[in-house]
Amino acid sequence: MQEKYLEQMKNGKGFIAALDQSGGSTPKALKAYGVSEDQYGNEAEMFDLVHEMRTRIITSPAFDSEHIIGAILFEQTMDRQVEGRYTGEYLAEEKGIVPFLKVDKGLAELSNGVQKMKPIDNLNETLNRAKERGMFGTKMRSVIKEANMDGIQEVVDQQFEIAEKIINKGLVPIIEPEVDIHSTDKEQSEIILKQEIKKHLDQLSKVDLVMLKLTIPDRANQYKELTEHPNVVRVVALSGGYSREEANAKLKENDGLIASFSRALSEDLNINQSDEEFNTALQEAVESIYDASVNKNI
Repeated sequence: MQEKYLEQMKNGKGFIAALDQSGGSTPKALKAYGVSEDQYGNEAEMFDLVHEMRTRIITSPAFDSEHIIGAILFEQTMDRQVEGRYTGEYLAEEKGIVPFLKVDKGLAELSNGVQKMKPIDNLNETLNRAKERGMFGTKMRSVIKEANMDGIQEVVDQQFEIAEKIINKGLVPIIEPEVDIHSTDKEQSEIILKQEIKKHLDQLSKVDLVMLKLTIPDRANQYKELTEHPNVVRVVALSGGYSREEANAKLKENDGLIASFSRALSEDLNINQSDEEFNTALQEAVESIYDASVNKNI
């Protein structure tokens, strides 16, 4: 099964849906969906509501493997069920979509212009459960806010250190050092980031495979060399706060990049929509992101 998933990730036409909002970002995701904080009384009710939202997305006919090759899940989503099956199993068997698990525990405080990941407690146990639940890989996010050489080195060092543990478990890590789109020196950060990533990629053995999830760069094709690296399965782009229209336009300028959007995928969805309205809105989003991922201007 992993070989089948690997082929789909390397060569499949489409994009990766990010459905992995965690505790900190869930209220914002629900608010955008039309669910205000006064509509749930505690964290358990909040997570029930967000799982209902994700289930509605995943089970929609618009959410299909013709356009979507993978989906990133929050840990609770992996452990919950969709139509009587664990979410990853439903995605793989019913939809033909490769499942990934977000494994980071959020961001540490800002230091040296970056936010590294908080310690990932029980990583080994989480990875074992991810394998049991049929995950192909994982995802973990850091954030870069300034073009600080030391800070960016620390972010990339931490990402690859944890990635090695994930690879050793037989999973493919998605390394996500996000560059803040509001950074005043974003392009310089991206130059440093590319150098640091390439340095680590060149130290991997031939059989060690990773994926990269990067902010769409200011300079078109800034990451093209990374998309062609033999240890990189795929480079995907996050929307990072851009609207879907902006993100799609920027994505089209970058050969080899495909989308892994979250907010830009779900921005037009609302809990009060009829199923027909919901499915139509999702279909429009899916088709536009797919088009930006596979049809390039260059």
